Amino acid sequence: FGEEKGDSEDSELRFATCQSLWSKIKAETEQIQEDLNKQLFDNLVSFLRQSHSDFQEKTTEWTRGMKPREIPTAALVLGVNVTDHNLTFRSLSEVLQNNITPYIALLEAKDCAGIKNLMQKLMGQLMNCHIDEDSLEDEDYVQVSQKRIRCSMTTLVSWYESVTKKTDSGTPSKRTSPSSSHGQYPPVVVILKDMESFSTKVLQDFIVISSQHIHELPLVLIFGIATSPMMIHNVLPHSVSSLLCIELFQSLSCKDHLSTVIDKLLLTTQFPFKLGEKVLQVLINIFLYHDFSVQNFIKGYQLCIVEHFYSQPLSVLCCQLEDAKMQANALSHGQCENVRRLPSFRRYVESQVSEKQIALLTEDSCLKETVQELLEDLQVYHENYVSVLRCLHVFTSFLPKHPLGKQIRELHCTCLEDRVWETEEYESSLQLARMLNKSDLVTMLQQCVEIFVSSSGKGFDKIVEKLKEFLTQFQQLEAEAIQEQDVSVSSQKELQKKTDLYHLQKTLLELKESRRCKKLTKFEVLRFEVVDYIDSLVREYLVPADHKTLHEVVYFNTASVLREHLNAAPRIALHTALNNPFCYLKNQTLQTDGGGISNKAPDICIAYRLHLECGRLINLVDWLEAFSTVVMAAEGPKADAASSAQDDDVIHARFIRAVSELELLGFIKPSKQKTDHVARLTWGGC
Repeated sequence: FGEEKGDSEDSELRFATCQSLWSKIKAETEQIQEDLNKQLFDNLVSFLRQSHSDFQEKTTEWTRGMKPREIPTAALVLGVNVTDHNLTFRSLSEVLQNNITPYIALLEAKDCAGIKNLMQKLMGQLMNCHIDEDSLEDEDYVQVSQKRIRCSMTTLVSWYESVTKKTDSGTPSKRTSPSSSHGQYPPVVVILKDMESFSTKVLQDFIVISSQHIHELPLVLIFGIATSPMMIHNVLPHSVSSLLCIELFQSLSCKDHLSTVIDKLLLTTQFPFKLGEKVLQVLINIFLYHDFSVQNFIKGYQLCIVEHFYSQPLSVLCCQLEDAKMQANALSHGQCENVRRLPSFRRYVESQVSEKQIALLTEDSCLKETVQELLEDLQVYHENYVSVLRCLHVFTSFLPKHPLGKQIRELHCTCLEDRVWETEEYESSLQLARMLNKSDLVTMLQQCVEIFVSSSGKGFDKIVEKLKEFLTQFQQLEAEAIQEQDVSVSSQKELQKKTDLYHLQKTLLELKESRRCKKLTKFEVLRFEVVDYIDSLVREYLVPADHKTLHEVVYFNTASVLREHLNAAPRIALHTALNNPFCYLKNQTLQTDGGGISNKAPDICIAYRLHLECGRLINLVDWLEAFSTVVMAAEGPKADAASSAQDDDVIHARFIRAVSELELLGFIKPSKQKTDHVARLTWGGC
């Protein structure tokens, strides 16, 4: 932070605070990942323990319902977020090594073009040996302890028997044998990370060969599937798939994973750093419309943290909101001036009386006291906001197919964008809420009470008391309804007794008139009161963040910067780098006036600028002469003919390399019309 923001007084402190904040967030995300995968991994561990539970007895049928030649196979459906799979498999491998077996191999389709390559990778990982792929390109061997071992299933079986066999002393070797926690015959787990990408022939050959040795080697397969379990039957014929005893495992959907991450990282007071509505929407849109990758969402979140602490001099106050007094008193004069420049603080000053305005703009001590109060108010706002937002989400989730009742992240974005109570969706939600039945209302109130009781927000005691009062009134209404039901039954019996036509018509007319001018029942009145009370909480606590003073300290709102980093525009970046290398290299010698070409620029930049001035076909001789003219511009004429010829050869070589690089990048290609010309491929400005 200190290189480009050298005038900042606390760049080192901001950098340290940024690192500290990210380390805490990273630890929390890892814990979230572990918690979400716990159920899945526990099921897989249980499956692996049962798959070869009777292997040591050498029975012909190890598990009930499994044929002798069937290979236990776990079909692990992880979803289309392929970029997150590596982290999942890495965590799964660690869990299996700690609980089941030390013999685990992770294979990828790109490394297993043939059955020979697959066996090399498999044995190399299981035996912890190094494979020289160049030397083994046409061989079926791996190098282990100065010995060349043939890559075959027979060799693998012999190796397994040797590492699981106890020595004469009764203790296994530390390097090769399993630990006591794994048992004497731990299974050999082979994980195919991207099953859909494997060659059909390679999979068939490996499964058929493995099934022939399954009575000697307790092999277990784990298929990583991104699409559907039906891919197994689409890729493998029945004669091969029948050799697998498949059990399906489904991971948590990436959308639910993202909702959990947002809930734990953004909708909490544990981490004071917050994302503005536009920034959060950019990250969510990239997730929904590009890759469904939660890890990429977290990387984007990390980028927002770095950018916020880099660009906002007052961001150091972000992580010390709980100690606002100390931070406010530690403000220097320069930081006080930065506070006075904040748009939200300017609006705050304008709302004060004239004496207060003068004090805030001229006296640092008065400013520090005010900043302390504002930071404390901002902390309280966050605590209250999260609780009321969760209550509103409970409120809207009972509404059938309503836009505000889908995900809490969408509701959060709506509240950040503007006053949510002024939107049409919110008005329609109130109308639907006024038609909810009693059971839904009671359930909703009970959940809201739990939210406010467990909340760290201040001033919620009265809210909890009011909600409990509503619950008590609903219980009383239920008791009264039972009594009224008994009364109505008796009145109907009396009506049936009146057989006189006159009295019967009179009674029916009275009932019709009462229905016409029907008043609201006690339940309907109470339901209106509940809805209005929830509405008052929303209007009080869900004020958009940009309406709060000093929100710039905590919220990152520069969505345009985030788009530049995350929404790749390679053509624009490449054109900028080649046309104006100073933009990236920051070398003062590369700056030119009037759009000229600096002879200090990289050769490819010079060649690129010259090629922009040409037409469809470029004469290589003319291009070389222009290139030589630019390169030699700063040098005087050479008196020595020999040195001049040597320089020409060097320039010629540099030109050829620059042209080759431009061809590699796709800007030019050789022309079949003229051998001494190249064709230009790109047109138009960026």
